[in-house]
Amino acid sequence: MHHASIRTANIHRAIAFYEQLGFTVRERFTTGYTLACWMEGLDGRIELIQIPQPKPAPDAFVDEHYVGYYHLSFDLTDRTPDLPSWLNSLKERFAVASQNTSEQLQPLEVLLEPTQQQIGDRIYEVTFIADADGLPLEFIRLL
Repeated sequence: MHHASIRTANIHRAIAFYEQLGFTVRERFTTGYTLACWMEGLDGRIELIQIPQPKPAPDAFVDEHYVGYYHLSFDLTDRTPDLPSWLNSLKERFAVASQNTSEQLQPLEVLLEPTQQQIGDRIYEVTFIADADGLPLEFIRLL
């Protein structure tokens, strides 16, 4: 896959959020009449597109009747020995960053604390957080 595209209400806030996850801006550009960028990190590429006069996104995580794209998922198997310590470190990083730049970053919103889930014959650790616009992001680790 080349990239996943995310529409955002505030591209600067979204960039600050994804930078905390380890993404780096690789290319800034305009698409039509709005700002956009490509960011790379966690073995993938995302495109952020700022939407003028944004409307709130549906709550795909909570609404069990929602149909459509649900979330991005990042495999942390080779990056951390366990998700609880990774998530605690991320929470601390966001707390410090949000104190320093409160207009750009808010404290991290955890949608699902780390839990184990069986998928086929494998057991995974899984956690979900919300991005700067409330979109769910999954982090998964094979046990």
